[in-house]
Amino acid sequence: MQITNRGSWTNSYVVGMLKSFLLWSFTLTVCFLVVGFPVVVIIMTIGALAALVLQSILPASAVLLVSGSILGLTVLAILLSATALTLKGVHPQQVSWLRWLHGEDKQIHHPVYAACPLTCNLTNL
Repeated sequence: MQITNRGSWTNSYVVGMLKSFLLWSFTLTVCFLVVGFPVVVIIMTIGALAALVLQSILPASAVLLVSGSILGLTVLAILLSATALTLKGVHPQQVSWLRWLHGEDKQIHHPVYAACPLTCNLTNL
């Protein structure tokens, strides 16, 4: 019995691209929700005002139209950004400010305790 592995490099390339796209989608979504919270508040305020204005024209579907368009544009922007970053070949591990994504904790400075300058060089009493 012989097991052939025909075309495995193309399958792994496609799987790698898919994994990179999904990782970028997740990362951009989290960053938009956490870091972009003030932007989300502003967008939702404008959306609520637009729903109030459209309520007189479209009484049954103003809120649905506004909320659907805001959500659709946000998802479209995240997916287009993830696609662009994936096609450029940028991997999330190459980005320096995404250390939290792969569990690396880089400590910038070592802690200095307040008592150390008084007792570190003490040799005798």
